[in-house]
Amino acid sequence: MATRPVRRLLPSRRLERTLAVLTPVGLLLIWELAARAGAIDTRFFPAPSSIFHQMGVLAQSGELWTNTWASLRRLFIGFWVGLVPGLALGIAMGLYRPVRAALQPLVSGTYPIPKSALLPLILLIFGLDEPSKIVMVAIGVFYPVALNTAAGVANVSPIYYDVASNFGASRWNVFRKVAIPGAMPSILTGIELGVGLGLILIAIAEMVGAQSGLGYMIWNAWQVYSVETMYVGLLVIAVIGYLLALLLGAIGARLTPWRNGK
Repeated sequence: MATRPVRRLLPSRRLERTLAVLTPVGLLLIWELAARAGAIDTRFFPAPSSIFHQMGVLAQSGELWTNTWASLRRLFIGFWVGLVPGLALGIAMGLYRPVRAALQPLVSGTYPIPKSALLPLILLIFGLDEPSKIVMVAIGVFYPVALNTAAGVANVSPIYYDVASNFGASRWNVFRKVAIPGAMPSILTGIELGVGLGLILIAIAEMVGAQSGLGYMIWNAWQVYSVETMYVGLLVIAVIGYLLALLLGAIGARLTPWRNGK
């Protein structure tokens, strides 16, 4: 009975969805009115209506779809290239203290290096073609996944491992039924952070030596001073990031059903 008043105070899912839609729409409306009233410099902040018109032009010409697909393809490949070793290393560091003692200082020490600062070195090693773009995404995904996975596995209460050991569980069963489920919230957080960072890095990488992609489109628009096209690229990246967050949230809800009530 005591929980009912608290639940009534919590916003309903319908209200949350309404706010999620109204907030960006309201900000765009304010932006539009400010641009039409001359309150902002439309040379640098064009009205949303002109941005969406330019988006329609780019979509009709096919340029928008070509560049979006190029970025998504690189993001998808780089995501898996970074995810698999990140999960493997994170689980190993979380389960085995010698591995954690040997590798955690190296991983934690190199993590603060700005990933964009690695771009010249990556271009030197892998060239200007596709591998350099994929490696940039992979690096962005690897670190959050590895560190969050290691922390999640290490923070699983030892009593669960003891119970599994007392019941004669094999190492595989301990890994599959104790370590992974217990660390899953942290793993999902690392994946979400990695995807977001990978999306940022692919846009940066495409600004150098690429002939396609959203980053290339933004940089090329800057060179010809097509401000609306620059905003179109930024808007598409934002939408992709939001849709990926929704997708990962839905996957996380299926993998961790015990957290759905939060």
